[in-house]
Amino acid sequence: MTNQPYNIVDLFTEAAYKNPDRTAIIEGEKQISFGELDRRITATAAYFQSKGIQKGDRVLVFVPMSIDLYRIVLALFRMGATAVFLDEWVSRERLNVCCKVAQCRAWIGGWKVHSLSFLSKELRSMPIKLKLSYDQSLVFEPVITHETDTALITFTTGSTGTPKAAKRTHGFLREQFAALIETIQPEENDVDMPVLPIVLMINLGIGCTSVIAPYKSSKPNTLKPQLIIDLLKQHNVTRLVASPYFVKRVAETLVQQQTTVLGLTKVFTGGAPVFPKEAALYKQAFPHALVEIVYGSTESEPISSIDATEFTRSDDWSVGQLGGLPVGIPYHGTAVKIIRISDEPIACNSPEELQALEQQPQQIGEIIVSGNHVLREYINNEDALLRNKIFIDEECWHRTGDSGFFDSNGQLLLTGRCATLIEHNGLVIATFIVENELQLLEEVEMATLLKINDKIVAIVEFKSTGDNNESFHQKLKTKLPFLDELRQIRRMPRDPRHHSKVDYGKLKEVLGEI
Repeated sequence: MTNQPYNIVDLFTEAAYKNPDRTAIIEGEKQISFGELDRRITATAAYFQSKGIQKGDRVLVFVPMSIDLYRIVLALFRMGATAVFLDEWVSRERLNVCCKVAQCRAWIGGWKVHSLSFLSKELRSMPIKLKLSYDQSLVFEPVITHETDTALITFTTGSTGTPKAAKRTHGFLREQFAALIETIQPEENDVDMPVLPIVLMINLGIGCTSVIAPYKSSKPNTLKPQLIIDLLKQHNVTRLVASPYFVKRVAETLVQQQTTVLGLTKVFTGGAPVFPKEAALYKQAFPHALVEIVYGSTESEPISSIDATEFTRSDDWSVGQLGGLPVGIPYHGTAVKIIRISDEPIACNSPEELQALEQQPQQIGEIIVSGNHVLREYINNEDALLRNKIFIDEECWHRTGDSGFFDSNGQLLLTGRCATLIEHNGLVIATFIVENELQLLEEVEMATLLKINDKIVAIVEFKSTGDNNESFHQKLKTKLPFLDELRQIRRMPRDPRHHSKVDYGKLKEVLGEI
């Protein structure tokens, strides 16, 4: 990447110039046009300058998904400052650790954050505290930014160890946006409900309207599917981009009502596994829509994608020990390799050394990826860099931590996290695939496998308390002849970001195995 003058906000500025009166964001009863949002972004940047924020400063942003959030973030981008985000569910202890890593000069948030600051030494130590309100009469002094200037820092999911702070430059965001745009194929006339924040930012660059869903990912159980369906119809939404949990809840309600959202033509979901049972549900709920399942990670989005219709026709996920969850042919801008699984950092001095680590076709290994939209850097975390990246000259390969293999047609298949593969009596058991097999049982809400004291144990969350009976035990033993034990759990711990996959670390804590 060169170091030419560039700012990712230029995409939005151009869209606002072309269609100033078009609605940019709808949030509840509020909405704002592209032209008005552009004016407020400039005024907000002037306010930040008046408070002493300069190019290169890092600002911790505590603002929920809203018009205010994008006004603030794009203002920081425009003036060359860096927006820093933490997950909504982060604990106070984790907050302090993340603040130490990010070394922010300021933070911005509402009254709840101002209250929280009394309990956080790290927040109190930041010299500048910013409010959501601002003086719109100030004059903004233009700033020149470059491709290599940092625009955004986000922290990856995790509750232990030094947090991984993903560094995104203006040039990197341009490459990531280009990859996602090619995958999602947004159009100016789309009306989108993007539950994933970065997609709304892309919409602002494309010039299409975004409807913010009344949903907090930190409180997934508060999701009201009927309210979402009403909003989809009210605003004539044509595209929905959300986590599998969100899409599943909406789809279940539509199927129960034997209705659909006629104007919805595209549904994109990702961030967690989608099994055939869910994909079939999506197609039933959205029969007139293209339903696409996207595979990627925080450090590389997207890696590949697959149409739900093609997905449900595939039987790859149940082909014996080589079973895997199909996620499609890799995106053309992503190079993908399958290498031997290792818990240790990997250093390679040449392409030949990396090639020596590659697995044979249809042989399970760790998925590694490279491309212009693949993250190269973390902030102040050399250990994360060593464990997650392989550098060969200027080429960076990211270790996803996911296991999988290529089939004979070049399609990528997932077999779950490398850390969850179970070796047992000469077999490699992919818990990921077993989870799908168990989910096909009508009694099961969610389930997985663990190896505990050399025994293979199924952990099952049942749909109702009466499902754990003798007939179920027999079905389970038929599906999993290697099973040693069954344990029932009232509520399976799920990942905090998407609420769609098993949180294995938390599960082991609940079971007292750590």
